[in-house]
Amino acid sequence: MRLARLLRGAASARPGPGPRARRSSAGRSLTSDAGSGPAPSPAPERGVPGQVDFYARFSPSPLSMKQFLDFGSVNACEKTSFMFLRQELPVRLANIMKEISLLPDNLLRTPSVQLVQSWYIQSLQELLDFKDKSAEDAKAIYDFTDTVIRIRNRHNDVIPTMAQGVIEYKESFGVDPVTSQNVQYFLDRFFMSRISIRMLLNQHSLLFGGKDKGSPSHRKHIGSINPNCNVVDVIQDGYENARRLCDLYYINSPELELEELNAKSPGQPIQVVYVPSHLYHMVFELFKNAMRATMEYHADKGVYPPIQVRVTLGNEDLTVKAGFGYGLPISRLYAQYFQGDLKLYSLEGYGTDAVIYIKALSTESIERLPVYNKAAWKHYKTNHEADDWCVPSREPKDMTTFRSA
Repeated sequence: MRLARLLRGAASARPGPGPRARRSSAGRSLTSDAGSGPAPSPAPERGVPGQVDFYARFSPSPLSMKQFLDFGSVNACEKTSFMFLRQELPVRLANIMKEISLLPDNLLRTPSVQLVQSWYIQSLQELLDFKDKSAEDAKAIYDFTDTVIRIRNRHNDVIPTMAQGVIEYKESFGVDPVTSQNVQYFLDRFFMSRISIRMLLNQHSLLFGGKDKGSPSHRKHIGSINPNCNVVDVIQDGYENARRLCDLYYINSPELELEELNAKSPGQPIQVVYVPSHLYHMVFELFKNAMRATMEYHADKGVYPPIQVRVTLGNEDLTVKAGFGYGLPISRLYAQYFQGDLKLYSLEGYGTDAVIYIKALSTESIERLPVYNKAAWKHYKTNHEADDWCVPSREPKDMTTFRSA
């Protein structure tokens, strides 16, 4: 079956890296009329490189929080999920695998990066074993769910392993500013890709994975999504766990001052459709860093000001503002994944305010996905060092040479 038949509407061609054109799959979704035939097969191209090239020609299909929610709560069908994921997961894997291949050779040779590559290759091959399976084959559906769970577990340590590879590279070869910029560009896209792939794996395994469906306390969740995520509860949970670590290290910890303002429904707890684990990761990391900054900055005084948090819900956005903290890059990526953001505002002598923005409307919370295309390819191949700005000298200029006679 041609890929276009699996999409909602015709797939449109657009320019891509190299001589081949990319085909967009923006119309595909979990609720598409996928049919029951096999997924597209890269028959003309053999081996892993050919398979990666084939699936990297297609753009990933971003889903909204509402699509995840509607599918899991109303239209949950393991066959439909099977048909979508056996096509979408190889596309997402292949797109980022193409970018991995553009990294500096010495970075690619590090043991950690080679290990990550081996995980991605193995996962892609395992998914492609199902490309010719029928959705009416009950054993294939069962085996696919097992494969999804196995892939999810295999990729548990992808982020620290890739980070270790970058450390190995820097320690052995050093990094010039241009290479450092390209590597950071890659890491942001790689980690965002990993978040999105894990979201798909989690949704399928939690909805259809039997014993993997989660604890009774999460029965109201749709996969990993809580339709009524209590933001203050998640914040307090993140604070308490960060506080335990702070108490262990500093024998003390700052208190929490939390203010909640629900402009949409005054007097009611603030609840949004969100992935609690994503929000927890953001606030936990911010609390850890806020506590460290507070304890070290006020160590001589012995009096530690509280961490102030303000939670505000409007008609379209949820805002979480935390004082005395500084964020981490992955926390920002978690916020940006569903079109939110994490921003830092610093004031010397006062500290730093960290502000998390989250879309309150599930229709606007849409996955932000990296795509391998000509623009991405050029980014790795282009020297980004600015040549239209003056570069200051290492030594101060001797102004005496300009004295008039």
